[in-house]
Amino acid sequence: MFNHILMPTDGSETSKKIIQDCLALAKSTGARVTGIHVIPEFHIFTYQTEMLEDTREQFSRDSITQAKKYLEEIENAAKEAHVKCDTVYVVDDNPYEAIIKAAEREKCDLIAMASHGRKGLKGLLLGSEAQKVLTHSQIPVLIFH
Repeated sequence: MFNHILMPTDGSETSKKIIQDCLALAKSTGARVTGIHVIPEFHIFTYQTEMLEDTREQFSRDSITQAKKYLEEIENAAKEAHVKCDTVYVVDDNPYEAIIKAAEREKCDLIAMASHGRKGLKGLLLGSEAQKVLTHSQIPVLIFH
């Protein structure tokens, strides 16, 4: 059914919770997975407090360290589940676009990601990366709640 599943993570508890479900799907279909984390670009004016105190270089180092930590969780779980796994991180201010581009570049036939379930004003203001991926992707998308 599926041969290659892209599994985005932002390191949140919601993203962590779907790792096992996604790997179970991959194992049941004989698919391999690629975990991806999208690092935001550094901005002088930002709503992210960690950017306010960091230099561009420090922010980059810290972001890469954090990305590797998030992706290592996927790698370890995949190894334990006996599912072939690669990981990648990219820098992009539009996570949904980076996710779709990575899925196309890696020739994935499914994107499996978590929905953070933002509703109301928070959902309106912050938007939903999952919703944007669903709207713009030509590759099938599976959303875990």
